[in-house]
Amino acid sequence: MSIALKQVFNKDKTFRPKRRFEPGTQRFELHKRAQASLSSGLDLRAAVKLPQGEDLSDWVAVHMVDFFNRINLIYGTVCEFCTEKSCPVMSGGPRFEYRWQDEHKYKKPTPLPAPQYMNLLMDWIEMQINNEDIFPTSIGIPFPKNFIQICKKMVCRLFRVFVHVYIHHFDRILLMGAEAHVNTCYKHFYYFATELNLIERKELEPLKEMTSRMCL
Repeated sequence: MSIALKQVFNKDKTFRPKRRFEPGTQRFELHKRAQASLSSGLDLRAAVKLPQGEDLSDWVAVHMVDFFNRINLIYGTVCEFCTEKSCPVMSGGPRFEYRWQDEHKYKKPTPLPAPQYMNLLMDWIEMQINNEDIFPTSIGIPFPKNFIQICKKMVCRLFRVFVHVYIHHFDRILLMGAEAHVNTCYKHFYYFATELNLIERKELEPLKEMTSRMCL
């Protein structure tokens, strides 16, 4: 990453603290392998494929944490411009509106301003990642049976961050000269989600044209 981009994507802009892997663990080794593949310039399509002999849940867990960190960072660079006044609805253009629903305060899908939606989304994903019953960190502790289903929901919601940033705030990304970095993050996320069938095609619709130019 260039010096200019390092200044843009710095720790002060991070929307949430980064989650890290414990050195010496299997997941830390998988994380290093995934990062090495990316930094070596390997084709992103190949980089997301499950390595032979590795467990799918471990591979997905490593990527979910990495993508949370990266997408959190991307949104952190534009969040000061994403306000209740500029973005009164969490949307991806006029055709797509996203409503928030959870098991606590918002029992039914509820329209919210984009920054409020983003806060709830990042809080929710951070809570899943830090939950040892969902993302166990101890050796020998199995993932829950519904782990992949939980990750599908996380992927779906993280994709909506890309949708909102690209459609409503990409001018800020361009002004910062960070489009190449954001585009690479998006392509990596798209290849990962589609390679492992973690997202439904209908969710990809808002960025379909852009994706066909960039990824297909």
